[in-house]
Amino acid sequence: MREILLHIKTLLQSVRFKKYAKRFGFFVLGLIAILLLACGGLSIYFNQNKTEIIAKVNSKINENINGKFHIGDFHYKFLTGFPNFTLALKDVEIKDNQWQTHKRTLLNAKEIEVRLNVWSLLQNEINIHKILINEANIYVYKAENGYSNANIFKPKKKKDPKDKSETETTVDQIELSDVHFILDNRLGHKLFDFDVADLTSKVDYDGDDWQTDVFLDTQIASLAFNTVHGSFAKQKQLKGTFSVSYDSEKQKIDVVTKGLKIGTDGFDITAYFNLAKGNGLFGINIGTTILWQNASNLLSANISSKLNRFDLKKEIDVNCDIKGDFNAAGDPRIVVQAVIKNNELSIPDGLITDCSFKGIFTNNFKPKEGFNDANSAVILNHFAGNYENIPLKIPQLSINNLEKPLATGYVSSDFDVTKLNEVSNDKWIQFTEGHAKANLKFQFDIVDLYIQKPRFIGNVNVENVSFHFIPKNIHAEKISVQLDFTEKALLIKKIAYKHNKNIIYIEGKIDNFLNLYYDAPEKMVVNWDIYCPNIDLKQFLGVLTSSQKRKEAPKNKTMSNQLRTAIEKCVVDINIKADKIYYNKLTATNTKAEIQMIDSRLIIKNGSLQTSGGSINFSTTVSPNGKNFNLISNAQVNRVDIASFLRSFNNFGIKSFSPNNIRGKLTSKANVTGLINSKGELITNSMHGKLDFNVNQGALLNFEPIVKIGKFAFPFRDVKNITFSDLSGNLNMRGEQIDVNDFTISSSVLNLDAEGIYSFGRGTNLALTIPLRNSKNDAKLASKAERDAVRDRGIVLHLIALDDEGKMKIKWGKKGK
Repeated sequence: MREILLHIKTLLQSVRFKKYAKRFGFFVLGLIAILLLACGGLSIYFNQNKTEIIAKVNSKINENINGKFHIGDFHYKFLTGFPNFTLALKDVEIKDNQWQTHKRTLLNAKEIEVRLNVWSLLQNEINIHKILINEANIYVYKAENGYSNANIFKPKKKKDPKDKSETETTVDQIELSDVHFILDNRLGHKLFDFDVADLTSKVDYDGDDWQTDVFLDTQIASLAFNTVHGSFAKQKQLKGTFSVSYDSEKQKIDVVTKGLKIGTDGFDITAYFNLAKGNGLFGINIGTTILWQNASNLLSANISSKLNRFDLKKEIDVNCDIKGDFNAAGDPRIVVQAVIKNNELSIPDGLITDCSFKGIFTNNFKPKEGFNDANSAVILNHFAGNYENIPLKIPQLSINNLEKPLATGYVSSDFDVTKLNEVSNDKWIQFTEGHAKANLKFQFDIVDLYIQKPRFIGNVNVENVSFHFIPKNIHAEKISVQLDFTEKALLIKKIAYKHNKNIIYIEGKIDNFLNLYYDAPEKMVVNWDIYCPNIDLKQFLGVLTSSQKRKEAPKNKTMSNQLRTAIEKCVVDINIKADKIYYNKLTATNTKAEIQMIDSRLIIKNGSLQTSGGSINFSTTVSPNGKNFNLISNAQVNRVDIASFLRSFNNFGIKSFSPNNIRGKLTSKANVTGLINSKGELITNSMHGKLDFNVNQGALLNFEPIVKIGKFAFPFRDVKNITFSDLSGNLNMRGEQIDVNDFTISSSVLNLDAEGIYSFGRGTNLALTIPLRNSKNDAKLASKAERDAVRDRGIVLHLIALDDEGKMKIKWGKKGK
């Protein structure tokens, strides 16, 4: 190394090296002098030929335009762009011939720097190799009639290839700085508005074809393919390099860019633009991986306003394909495809977790119906996710017509029903166990992006469900249900209800379910066929209690509160058959009835049952009244054991008379109203209405009023054990008091007629007519006419049974006295 350094030092100090170094220095100085002389010569040439050069520039430009080209000032930039001749044009303005009509200037630039080829210039030719535009406004305008101020450029005359020369005018490089560019297409309702901070392009020519890499840094003020709907990527920065090529034969520009920044996200874009006369077709394909909200905010307002109501937590892979015609009105064709995997989807109705699907948006769902919202659709394929922890699988879902969205598709689910407790904040039902499977074809409206009026065709199977229906305070256990949704009806099959000793089997049908459920639930009729091996009727009266006060319904109805509304308003028709029904101490067999439930009222028609050795036919209405129930009943009792019957109904609240005081077969006809408490028991003194009755093969045993009369009037007769051939009455019940219109006893001890008022409390005033003759043998007479003929013979007592401070008092007197 020391030897090499020593050799170099010796060479630099040699006479020979100094000689050549001196000559090289003079050569460099000579080149600089020549450069200065050349530039000075060009400056002198420019100054001497300034008028001629400007005239040639104006002539060169004006011969290619239909309009006016104006330069405010110009000067030569010394040494800039050497060896090219650089001319700076100041206050440049280009207007087309119809500027006075539309008032839009095609170009208004503070400075345009033009670099001309020196050798061509010396040969009296103008070749522009570079244009730099600074602080300019470019406004390309197309009127509704199709006229454009960009048509200012005259078409080139085609030359024979033999006539082409290398000195033909070209522009090899373009640079823009601080340029405001607007493309205003009133015919196609399109508006592109860009603030270009920097644009650099160097063009490579191949005959009439060319290609270039364009670096662009711009702010997007508007990228509106339809000004009615708004701009794409509004107020976003766009920065990147485009590979642009032009095919002169096809008159088409192709653009490709990778990693283009729009806002904070990167995009791969491929595009083409046709420039041939009458052909404004274009296509743009955009691919990216992006967050949902970022992607939505890049779209036009008519789309983003809807998409912003949704969100996906993780990034998604998106491809957007746009194809249209710059010369056509309306939107271009837009197809957006996205792939979502293991994401979290927020929708207006809730949250879907573990969400995966392929989504497609198109604004041309039916090819011949145009590119618009009414013909737009969102299609989801292979959708899977958990809605409020309920698993959903949707092979395909399509949402058509974004003006009035309608969704259709298929859904399946398999889940524990306890997960339904998490779906709604409107807590009206609480599930404790059970499992459900659903396979449904669905259709629903979307109003303000909320699901409205979902309709289903298919089936739902529910097994071993237990729940608490809070508004009615009803507990149900181990219920199984099979639902079949058809276009004409909802079929309800195989419901099995078991609770304590109660067993109920139910099948049902709701005609026109899909329409009435939403539009007129009060007209919806649920037809039930119910069979009960065993049922305790009192346990079911809670179904009719008043619902808990509901909170004000939300503005947007959910499926949960819609179902609750339908349950409360629908009409229920029930055909019931029961082997055994228990009510208090009453046991009924072979029960049949037609039952309706309307607005919390229970209406029973054509009821029949067997009990206490006889039968009862009845029609009844039970309706809520606060904590109690109003009872309206028409009943026909045929030869039931009167003691057993009275015990079943707690003797109807009568305290002065016991079922132990009577035996016999009761036949009666009643038309009454009353009150039943929440325990299913008749409220004492609440009965009103008419009651006609007759007891055959009867006996009165230790009946206090008769015993008192017997001690007073018949001390030697057995009034504690009276058998009778006739015990009948016609009563008008008025709560605590009963109007006794006709009460007749024909017995083995005495005959008695009563008329007046009998009270369960205070106010008894009964007129009693009692023949003194012994009626012991009257029953042996052959006919009723014979018995009636002798009934009132002899001495007849007229007594009054009065209430005396809560005790029964007997005194002489007749009715009305």
